Amino acid sequence: MTKSKTRRERRTFSDEYKQNVLEMVRAGDKTISQICRELDLTQSSVHSWIKADKEHNGTMTQNSLSETDQQELERLRAENKRLKTEREILKKATAFFAKNSL
Repeated sequence: MTKSKTRRERRTFSDEYKQNVLEMVRAGDKTISQICRELDLTQSSVHSWIKADKEHNGTMTQNSLSETDQQELERLRAENKRLKTEREILKKATAFFAKNSL
């Protein structure tokens, strides 16, 4: 037995409601996914509100990145930190060997 999806009736939201949702996103206490689940919203709606707000106000909220982008950013930051550490070790090793070879 497959579960059929029924299409939800299109809803409209006031500008004030959208601003309240955007404030929740900006606060950063919860992910966009969590906010959407709690308020029974679609992520695409919230992302479009974020995009419209960014275009209108020229600001970017921290959580306006998708979850995969946030994971990628965290992975790249960790990799960057590791590479910097490795570079420092290599600098010290080079200095040590250069000092001993003279």
